[in-house]
Amino acid sequence: MVTYENLHDTLSFYSIDCHQSYYISSGKPIFDFPKSPFRMDYYALCICTAGEINIEIDRHQYNINADSFLIAAPSTIVKFLNTSDDFMMKLLFFDKNFLIKNISNPFIIEKMDLFSNGSYSIIKTAEKNSAVLQNLLDYLKKKSRKQGKFTEEIVRTIIFNLLLETAEIIDKKKQSRSEKEDGKKDLYLKFSKLIRDNIRQHRTVQFYASQLCISNKYLIEIIKKASGKTPHEVIDETLLKEAYVMLGNPELTISEIAFELQFNSASAFGRFFKKHTSISPSEYRISENIQS
Repeated sequence: MVTYENLHDTLSFYSIDCHQSYYISSGKPIFDFPKSPFRMDYYALCICTAGEINIEIDRHQYNINADSFLIAAPSTIVKFLNTSDDFMMKLLFFDKNFLIKNISNPFIIEKMDLFSNGSYSIIKTAEKNSAVLQNLLDYLKKKSRKQGKFTEEIVRTIIFNLLLETAEIIDKKKQSRSEKEDGKKDLYLKFSKLIRDNIRQHRTVQFYASQLCISNKYLIEIIKKASGKTPHEVIDETLLKEAYVMLGNPELTISEIAFELQFNSASAFGRFFKKHTSISPSEYRISENIQS
């Protein structure tokens, strides 16, 4: 079974050379999808223009149909389940470093509050809103084909416009929050990013509280209010996502995965995995037909 660990590998499935800082699809029908889950290593905006798709994101299943869109951050784990015969989508992948070049605020994307489910949002919107996003994607595709002195800056500006239009659509679906609540949301976003960047090495609440220069107690209070979960639960969820990705690689043994994830033994890793999934790592591999 072939495993796609990241988006570069997945795009290569379609013979797309995506070593640029961004990629815009043509919007043509897609009839074949990777069978294995993969981890995003780009930011992504995907708009369903016709038909529908059943998709699994971070182990949760969704149905996305026309005028719905998915926006996701790196580390999101995606698995395609099935699509209707008339399914079509337009999509954009981009690298954050490309987008924020020459911008002093490294958290500008996070401040747009795009990801209501931790690292992604799925939104059903009105046809006119979908048309705005699709037209911007078409314009982006057109401009990216013309290599001129200011092409990179034009592309960057259009992507920012896309994100801001997307953020506005999402914002209209949310209740307004006070500035204090916004500050707490920013802290939660920073906490989530820290976990994604450090999960293989650090799993204690104390480490993340220290990195954020706050107390354990305050971190627990903020994360509970922002997500309804404790920091331990968020850490465990992220660790489980990492375990799923690594178990999808048949070249890694369960002992090697346990070592990479800083467990004392394969049995300790097995207990953790079974606690959260009700099956062992080896049983999961059998159920997904992942053979080493």
